[in-house]
Amino acid sequence: MTNPVDHSKVVGVRTRLAGWGANARTEGFLAAPAFASDVRGVLDRSGSVARGLGRSYGDAATNAERQVIGMTAADRFLAFDEETGTLTCEAGTSLESIIAVFAPRGWFPMITPGTKFVTVGGCIANDIHGKAHHVDGCFSNCVDEFTVLLASGEIVLASREQNPDLFWATFGGMGLLGIVLTATIRLRKIETTYFRQKSIKVDDLEEMLAALDEYDSIFPYSVATLDVMATGERLGKGVLTVGDHATLGQLPEELVANPLTVSGPPKIAVPIEMPDITLNPLSIRLVNAAIQKIQSSGGAISHYEKFFYPLDKIANWNRGYGKRGFTQYQFVIPFENGMKRMREILQTILSSGELPFLNVLKRFGREGLGTLSFPREGYTFAIDFPIRANTVALTRRLDAMILDAGGRIYLGKDSFVEPQTFRAMYPGKVEQFLAVKEKYDPEGVFTSDLGRRVQLSK
Repeated sequence: MTNPVDHSKVVGVRTRLAGWGANARTEGFLAAPAFASDVRGVLDRSGSVARGLGRSYGDAATNAERQVIGMTAADRFLAFDEETGTLTCEAGTSLESIIAVFAPRGWFPMITPGTKFVTVGGCIANDIHGKAHHVDGCFSNCVDEFTVLLASGEIVLASREQNPDLFWATFGGMGLLGIVLTATIRLRKIETTYFRQKSIKVDDLEEMLAALDEYDSIFPYSVATLDVMATGERLGKGVLTVGDHATLGQLPEELVANPLTVSGPPKIAVPIEMPDITLNPLSIRLVNAAIQKIQSSGGAISHYEKFFYPLDKIANWNRGYGKRGFTQYQFVIPFENGMKRMREILQTILSSGELPFLNVLKRFGREGLGTLSFPREGYTFAIDFPIRANTVALTRRLDAMILDAGGRIYLGKDSFVEPQTFRAMYPGKVEQFLAVKEKYDPEGVFTSDLGRRVQLSK
């Protein structure tokens, strides 16, 4: 049982919040400190969680009737080493701002997800990954150290050498051990903000997995988009896009004069939550066909915005799924029997009667050291489902298939996994995480809707 919360004493303004999937909206008390150094002064010990830009898809950064600490004002650069590309910043700093300031100086985030509108603190909490996991691993690989506010009120340094148990458990720990205040990360040296890329059209799943295996040994970045209308012998049909950072010498003449150009803010926005009728088999078929055409017709040189962040061009694109929102279901299964298992999972998805939409397929490299980090060696697939009457039942069915295959789901995207299933997907890992939580947060100060749902917090 949890202790009742005296709402009159909670620091923050009652606010309705949701994850990016907007499939569950809860009211909490939002506090917004202006500096990382102010967080300790507003922390409510009856239950709190940090929130960045709200791009976790589910309930990781919502906290019904309890406190949420918004970190986006704590976004300052504190130190930068031009020789090594080592940056120290407040945890509310976004990848967008890092790119805007440092890309023109020849530096880029070492590891990035499919959106730049995420904070460094959020990248740590989710131990995010990108299109080059088989080469670069997770975000934890580019983090040297961070400071974290503990439940005791103490601010400690965590690194591979100092408080290593806290360091590794914070990656993938979804903010349930403490609040990261500042972080020191390493950026990547670049000559241009462009990528050389290649698009490969494939006709079925066997060909797709073979192409992923082949090109991942040639290019550091790779991602595939499947045709969700292709079934039967055409199951797994799609486009694989691979690429690498372009050097100055690889740019066409018209781009050489400004090789480190940076994108501006989105020029298109979805102004309102669209009516549910907007997403239907016909509209999904049309959008899917457009995506396949765009992916297969990419040029030899692509700007980072299109290569990494195609959806960032549209502000509030999640509103396109309507008031009921959506869930992005992401899993990883081992390479062993990967073809058979992936075929069964895709067949289940595409025959479910749901409306599968945007999707990506990638290969992961070796498992990271983060206690609850999601990636492990295998094939990973992520797909959007608009919320409908049978969506949760489908995800539960998929959970069972993923578990049977020896795989697991990603908490950063999840909205519905049950605690016993989650624990079985991370054998021994949950117990290890809870031991670290008991050490650093014995009273359960840090909690969230997700934490309580999967029994990682009280």
